[in-house]
This record gives sequence, structure tokens and C-alpha cells, in this order.
Amino acid sequence: MAAKTIAAWAGAAAILAGLAVGASAEERIAYKSAKSGTSYYQMGVELANAVKAGTDGEAILTVEESQGSVQNVMEAAVRPGNYVFTAPPALVKTAQEGGGDFADGSDRYGEIRSLFPIPSLTMHFVVREDSGIESFADLEGKTFLIGKGSFGASEAEKYFKLFGLEGKVEISDAELNAAGPALKDGQIDGFATAGSWPAPNVIEAAAGTGIRLLSLSEEQVAETGRTRIVIPAGTYPGVEADTVTTSLAVFAYATTDMDEETAYQLTKAYWEQKEKMAESNAWWQGVGAEMLENGFTQLHPQAAGSDPHVYVESAAFVAGFFQ
Repeated sequence: MAAKTIAAWAGAAAILAGLAVGASAEERIAYKSAKSGTSYYQMGVELANAVKAGTDGEAILTVEESQGSVQNVMEAAVRPGNYVFTAPPALVKTAQEGGGDFADGSDRYGEIRSLFPIPSLTMHFVVREDSGIESFADLEGKTFLIGKGSFGASEAEKYFKLFGLEGKVEISDAELNAAGPALKDGQIDGFATAGSWPAPNVIEAAAGTGIRLLSLSEEQVAETGRTRIVIPAGTYPGVEADTVTTSLAVFAYATTDMDEETAYQLTKAYWEQKEKMAESNAWWQGVGAEMLENGFTQLHPQAAGSDPHVYVESAAFVAGFFQ
């Protein structure tokens, strides 16, 4: 590892030496995140503030609302310039392979590059406390909101099928941002959402009515093929037991249209400001360099050189980039 570390420092130094100092004045970057009211939209706002502070206002991140990760990736095929978006690495891989919703097979998907990891997606299955629902089996005949076009929606559909509930749960056609009021008014029995905990829309729902989070059994977690994670008791008002659920890595991506200097300044600001962001919101604490190996796609070359202090800790990264 010592040799790789030296190589990493040498490579990073070469990259740094080749960069001009400072980005152009007010370099504007579009950041496609998620629906308003979700944890990922809030993260986008926090990141925009961090990037502005970390670049002394030379890079401005404009946060755009999105219908979900699928839309984010699709727009990478048509949007030029400084377009940054968030998505699970598995979805980007699917796009690059021309699978699923990306059967158009655009060559542009091959130009997607990783910038940095952000807090992982955590599945939440939220039900009214007085609904009588205590397990997934109890969802049969109930009305559930999952939203449209997002990872959370597709994941919820997948779990219903895996757990024998396909066609047995009435799916509401409302948008996810209506989940809190709909739950309070009794229009739905529950909703699914994917976001880092504590998720703002789950907090909002808990403020309006009593809630319960559904736990997955160990067998159900294994069926999903996702990573097991526990939402600690007390994370949400009234939920006094640990909740076993699943999570999936999420990255911020750009395309090869983004110039080297902008990619460098953006990624450098992210790593330098991450600890400060974590002081305001705990979900940033779970992000580390070890998560880079989950990215699947190539790192943008200048993202790779933005912080050697961080990146040399990842053996997978050093071997993969500085070879």
C-alpha cells in the first residue's frame, strides 16, 4: 500500500500542477437532485451552500427538482455542459448497458463520470400507527403511495412482488410530496420513500399523525439483494424500536462535458466542506472515501485529484485510477 500511496501522491501532484488556479467567476452548475421535501433535495441545498463557501462564490450550484433518479440519468444523454445529477450506481450501470428504461442505448451514457459519493438511499415503509399494519403481510388490501419514476417507487414495487403482494396492494397515483397530508387525512394507509435518515418527509408525516416503520425480516433483506441497515429507535417521533431495512449507494455524477477545472473545484469543495455539513445534518457523517469503490463508473479525472488526503485511503481507488 505504501508504494500505491506514493504513486497516488505523485499522480495527484501532477494533476494539481496542471490546473489553473481558481475557477472562472461564478461558474454555474446545474444540480439535478430529487423531489422537493425529500432528504436528497435538502442535501442538494446544503451542498450548494457548501460549494459556494468552498469556492468563495466562484462556483454556483443551482438545485433543480427532479421526478427521480431515472429522469436524472436520462437527462445526462441530452444536457450539455455542467450538468451534475444524483443516482444509484446500479442505475447508471444499467443505462450504460442499455437495459431497463434506457433501451434507447444512447452513447452519451458512456460519458457519465463519478464525482463523489453522497449519503446512501435508505428504504422507509411508513404506515399510520392506527392502521393495524405491523408487517408487510398486513399491507394486503391497503392503500399505499410509492410515487412515480424514483428509485424508491421502483424498489417498493420490487419488494411487493418479492414478498407476494403484487396486485394485492392498492397503489395511490398521488405524488410522493403529498404523502404526509394524505396519511394524516386517511386517504392512504402508508407510503414508501427512499432517502437518508432522518428523512424530512417522514418527519413531516410523524408530525401530522402517529406513524410506524415496517421492518424487514433477515430473509426479506436477503431476498432484496440490498445492504442491510438499521434506522435507530428514536430517529422519528413515536418510533421507539430499531427498524431493519435496506440501503443503496448514491453518487453525484457529471459527464465528460464538464471541464477539468470545474470538476476539480466542485469535488475539492465537497470534501473540504463535508465535515462542516455534518455538523448541521448527521447524514453526511456516513460518507467516506471507502464508498468510492461502489461507484461502478470511472471517476472524472479531476475529481480523482481533488483531495489526495482522502483518496489515498482507498486501495481500490488507488489501484483503479493511478495505474
